[in-house]
Amino acid sequence: MTEQYVLDLQEVDETQVAVVGGKGAHLGELSRIEGVRVPGGFCVTTEAFRRIMAQAPSIEDRLDQLSRLDPDDREAIGTLSAEIRRTIEGIAVPGDLVAAITGALVRLGEETACAVRSSATAEDLPTASFAGQQDTYLNVVGPTAILQHVSRCWASLFTERAVTYRRRNGIDHRTVHMAVVVQRMAFPQASGILFTADPVTGNRKVATVDAGFGLGEALVSGLVNPDVFKVRHGEVVAKTIAAKQRAVHALPAGGTREVAIDSRCQEEPALTDAQAVHLVRLGRRIEAHFGRPQDIEWCLVDDDFQIVQSRPITTLYPVPEAGDQENHVYVSVGHQQMMTDAMKPLGLSTWQLTAMVAMHEAGGRLFVDVTRRLASPASRAGLLDLMGRGDPLVRDALETVLDRDDFVPSLSDEAPGGPPAGGRPAPIETDPAIVAELIERSRVSVAALERDIRTKTGPALFDFLLDAFDEHKRVLSDPLNIQAIMAGMEATWWLNDRLKEWLGEKNAADTLTLSAPDNVTSEMGLALLDVADVIRPHPEVLAFLEGVEDEGFLDELAKLAGGTEARDAIEAYLDRYGMRCVGEIDISRPRWRERPSTLVPVILDNVRNFEPGAAERRFEQGRQKAREKEQDVLSRLRALPDGDRKADETKRMIDRVRTFIGYREYPKYGIVSRYFVYKQALMGEAERLVQAGVLRAKEDVFYLTFQELNDVVRSNRVDDRLVQQRKEAFRSCQALTPPRVLTSDGEAVTGAYRRDDVPAGALIGLPVSAGTIEGRARVILDMADADLEAGDILVTTFTDPSWSPLFVAVAGLVTEVGGLMTHGAVIAREYGLPAVVGVEQATRRIRDGQRIRVHGTDGYIEILP
Repeated sequence: MTEQYVLDLQEVDETQVAVVGGKGAHLGELSRIEGVRVPGGFCVTTEAFRRIMAQAPSIEDRLDQLSRLDPDDREAIGTLSAEIRRTIEGIAVPGDLVAAITGALVRLGEETACAVRSSATAEDLPTASFAGQQDTYLNVVGPTAILQHVSRCWASLFTERAVTYRRRNGIDHRTVHMAVVVQRMAFPQASGILFTADPVTGNRKVATVDAGFGLGEALVSGLVNPDVFKVRHGEVVAKTIAAKQRAVHALPAGGTREVAIDSRCQEEPALTDAQAVHLVRLGRRIEAHFGRPQDIEWCLVDDDFQIVQSRPITTLYPVPEAGDQENHVYVSVGHQQMMTDAMKPLGLSTWQLTAMVAMHEAGGRLFVDVTRRLASPASRAGLLDLMGRGDPLVRDALETVLDRDDFVPSLSDEAPGGPPAGGRPAPIETDPAIVAELIERSRVSVAALERDIRTKTGPALFDFLLDAFDEHKRVLSDPLNIQAIMAGMEATWWLNDRLKEWLGEKNAADTLTLSAPDNVTSEMGLALLDVADVIRPHPEVLAFLEGVEDEGFLDELAKLAGGTEARDAIEAYLDRYGMRCVGEIDISRPRWRERPSTLVPVILDNVRNFEPGAAERRFEQGRQKAREKEQDVLSRLRALPDGDRKADETKRMIDRVRTFIGYREYPKYGIVSRYFVYKQALMGEAERLVQAGVLRAKEDVFYLTFQELNDVVRSNRVDDRLVQQRKEAFRSCQALTPPRVLTSDGEAVTGAYRRDDVPAGALIGLPVSAGTIEGRARVILDMADADLEAGDILVTTFTDPSWSPLFVAVAGLVTEVGGLMTHGAVIAREYGLPAVVGVEQATRRIRDGQRIRVHGTDGYIEILP
């Protein structure tokens, strides 16, 4: 029976996580890499842990209680997990198990000092590190002490921090088991951590070595600041030598203690440059073996490195596949599209197939490669200008990359750099009939799609959809469509630039665009106020809506007094806007038509916060303000030297912006309308696959690319393991924060606002809608959780068009992501809401309920006492 309780490290490899835990499997695999020294030892397997757990039936009940606790209820978790630990530590280890462990110890040397280390089966995984969740004991001497510390390691599966971490990551306590690694103790002169990629910037070419004297515990526990070496291409490119006043040393009789370092040695480096370079070379060998960047714990013993742990770095943002060894610079699509969440494979692939430019996937998000555009001086200026107007942080990040002379190659202008970004399209006349014609073209195209797709199923549907995607792109690339979009944007920029120069007026276009016509997104917010007007007079309907929990509520409404009118109003709204939802560029996201309950809290807020007729009044007030602003600006211009010319030019641009800026929102509405038609057809196929027993659930199709789903429909076979892997990969992608700009070295370049015109302590962002407002911050991450009162300021990560119904109820807007021409900014200007976007980590730095002042003209937020 001994084999199943104890395995020598040399017998273990990375496939045996279930038997020896994450740490044990990694150490066994490390010991197989040529040139890598790992202290010898053995693993007490998970079989031993199961045996111990089986001896305490009472633990089962406590695990049930644990699984029901709120992860934030620290007191209850602390009490219950302490009881479980005491129970486990109190169990006598059976004789055959004792014999197996002491036998392995004899082979190691019975009185050899050892490290006794926890090794859970959910630990050091590719998607979650669980670092520091369980316990390690150093310099343990003698069989009795080692057995006692093995018991402590088993119990440490239920430390409060480990239990909370599992609850937060949705991991069932019963599915995790504990092995224990017992290794010969290393007594190092120095020790520390090596990251084979820079853990802060993500740069895969730069390794970071943290080093201190004595055992690594001093660094891990934060007792001392480490020396830090940055190594790139075999040389130290930067280093910081810390004053190291303390170290942790092993005691002869067992255990460790903290000691003071002689003052003459405190500022000595723990490693020489040559040792740091040698260590990184070793790290690169380990990284190559595991196939991804590693976080490696090391010890320097007698001038030779021993490796005591290696785990994947789980926080790095993945790098798009380029298929070559050249340098590349990628810009996030999600930051432009107001959707930085991870997308599922069907969503990613459908967006790629319908987009106007080639896109690369990484971390469940899409990126555009702008290297060629940056390399050519002619297209570079246009790209930087366009990016800077949209999102200054992207421009600054790109300029940061360009400042590294060697990263982006410089091409001569003759080289094919593609058309200059933001190159001016042909001029267009200011004629509302153009917008009406474009809207009609889009409507006709979507109606034809809806009509023609009805008869298509199976492989014929996928052939039809590939043609439909071509039509989709043709509509978007229609020169008139692009001219109309650019006309509104360029007129906005012209007005802001000129009126600042001539009148000293900041962001004048914000008021001039209030209540612009033909804006389908702002109409959508106002239309929900009209729905509230229909519902407001019917108390029975209101009481019913307060309790809505499922999607069948529309059918129930007809049974109530006033319910038929209420249902008809909501249905009419869904007919026009039901294809929208949060994160709507991902086809897999549930649409309002599929989940109408999403709208109920917003309708109820509108009933509470507004009087009847609010939509029409609001629109008229905006139009009146814009008219007054126009008269004010023109009369002030006429009083200037050469004033008549300036006023005439400005009047032309005001007419132009009011004609075209509302249309800016329509192409997205057209895209999302088409997406919902595609989705309904694909879900029909998914339904058939479920009925045929090919798929377990119809939502499983979201984890396949469009092409893979096409293959499944043709073959009637699906790889269940692939679907499962994709679900796990999607979960880990959700935890990542996508960068605005990413290089092929893996460096996430964030960009900065280079401004000194804001008060100390203010949060800086991009001003996108003028005005100053003070109020209560409502930090809302999910529209379904909205509970707004008049005067609240909405603080969120990003807003796509689906958030517009909330805009009518708030007094101001703050987002982490956004630019001058992204949807949230356009709608904030339409409604006259002071707004600042692109505020880094706004949802963490501003607390829900705090009073804040939003400076929409100057682009900053003050947190008020």
